[in-house]
Amino acid sequence: ALGSAGNIRAVARAARDYGFLLVVDPVAAASDGSAFLNDAARAALREELLPLATLVTPNLQEAAALTGLEVRDADGMHRAAEALGRLGARAVLLKGGHLQGAMSTDLFYADGQFVELPAARIETRHTHGTGCALSAAITAGLAHGQTLPEAIAAAKAFVTRAIESNPGLGAGAGPLNFWA
Repeated sequence: ALGSAGNIRAVARAARDYGFLLVVDPVAAASDGSAFLNDAARAALREELLPLATLVTPNLQEAAALTGLEVRDADGMHRAAEALGRLGARAVLLKGGHLQGAMSTDLFYADGQFVELPAARIETRHTHGTGCALSAAITAGLAHGQTLPEAIAAAKAFVTRAIESNPGLGAGAGPLNFWA
């Protein structure tokens, strides 16, 4: 949640200067569609940070905000993933948790290839923080020497366990079990 164009430019500068692997969870829009970034910040994200990204992990609303495309189904996900790749991200993991159906299918796109990553939908309202947990777990896997596909698979397994074993806190969208 970098919040401003200045903060995004500072992270981009550090990424260029130090050359580290960069997982970008855009946090441009909340699951309910609320925008977290103004136009200048969204432009800085698109133009300066995404071209440096090893992986970008937007939800459907964030993908729509960054690409200007409608992302409401699998076809929209494919188009948005390609568009994000054209913006410079080396790989895209488009999170499909907000699509309808018994399965929650994320879409991985890299090197012109698509891989669907389905998981059974877990019926719970306690999913606050899933996107951030996923990107953080992928980053941790990469830091431990995992390949990008290995890190994504391990992170998805962790987040699934974290949703399944959530502590059931709060009256709204409660947190995951981050100790899963």
